[in-house]
Amino acid sequence: MGANSSTAVRSAIRSTLTFASAGDQILVGVSGGADSLALAAGLFLEAVEKVLKPIAVIIDHGLQDNSETVSNNARLELEKIGYKDIRIIKIKVEVTDGIEASARRSRYEAFNKLALELNAKVFLLGHTKDDQAETVLLGLARGSGTRSLSGMAHVNGVFVRPLLSISRSQTVAACAEWKLIPWQDPHNSNEKFTRVRVREKVLPNMEKEIGPGVADALVRSARLLRDDADALDEWAANEFSKFNPTDFDIAELAELPKAVRTRILRMAIYALGAPAGSLSAEHIDPVEALISAWHGQGVCSLPGGVKVARISGRLSLLREA
Repeated sequence: MGANSSTAVRSAIRSTLTFASAGDQILVGVSGGADSLALAAGLFLEAVEKVLKPIAVIIDHGLQDNSETVSNNARLELEKIGYKDIRIIKIKVEVTDGIEASARRSRYEAFNKLALELNAKVFLLGHTKDDQAETVLLGLARGSGTRSLSGMAHVNGVFVRPLLSISRSQTVAACAEWKLIPWQDPHNSNEKFTRVRVREKVLPNMEKEIGPGVADALVRSARLLRDDADALDEWAANEFSKFNPTDFDIAELAELPKAVRTRILRMAIYALGAPAGSLSAEHIDPVEALISAWHGQGVCSLPGGVKVARISGRLSLLREA
C-alpha cells in the first residue's frame, strides 16, 4: 500500500476540485477519525497548490462525556496539518428516531447553516468506499428502493464526497504516511449500532463465504443504479408538482408507472413531516395498495404522525398535531 494511499487520497480530491478557482472557500467536515482526517490533509495540500481557502469544521454533538476533548484533539491534528481556520460547532442532538439518525440530521443542519453563512461552493465529507458498501447493504436489509440501493451521491447539493473510491484501509494508511493520529470512535466498535454490525460481521462474512471483492461489487451496483434512480426521481418530481400534495386524484395516480407513483407518495409523505430516511417498503406498499389494490382498507399510519386514507376516489394525507 505504501505511499500510494496518500497519493490516491490526494488524486481523488484533486479530481473533485477541478471547478475550484483561486480564493474559493472549501469546507471540510472533520470528526478526527481516519477518513475525515485524511480528507482534511489531502484537501489542505491541494488547496495550497490551487490557492484555495480550506476551512475545517468540527461538530461536537455532546453525546459522549469526552466530546470536548475529542474536538480539541481533532483541532490539534488539523493545526499539525497547517489549518488556520478551524470551526468547532457545538450542537444539541434531539433524539427522535435513534441516536445515529438524529445525530446525522443535526450535523447536516449545522453544516448547511455554515455553508450558507459563508456562501461556500462546496462542503467535503469523508465517506469512503466501505461506507458506500455498508449503506447499500443497509438499504437492502430495509427493503428500500432504487434510491437507497444507489448509495450516497458523490455530489448532493453543496456536499461532495471525494473518497467514495477510496477504502477505509487507505485512509488509515494515508494518516500514517502523513504522521497524523486519528481518533478511534468507540461508537464505531459498539455492536448495538446496526451499521457497526454490518461493518464488523456482515461484510467480512460475505467476503469469506462468497469471495473477496464484495464491497467493490456493491459499490459498482450502487453506481449502476444511480442513473436509473436519478431519471425516475426527475420524472416523479415533475409529476408531483402537478398535484395538491395532500389530496390526490386516485385515477390520475393510477395512470403513472408504479416506480413513479411510489416516489410521488414518498415525496408527499416526507413533505408532511415524516423524518428523513424513515420510510421503507413496509410503509409505502400499504399506501400504494390504496391505489392499485383497493378493497376497503383503513387508514395507513406512517412515521412522523402522517396518516394516509382513500376517501371517495381520492388519496388524502394529513399529519396529527
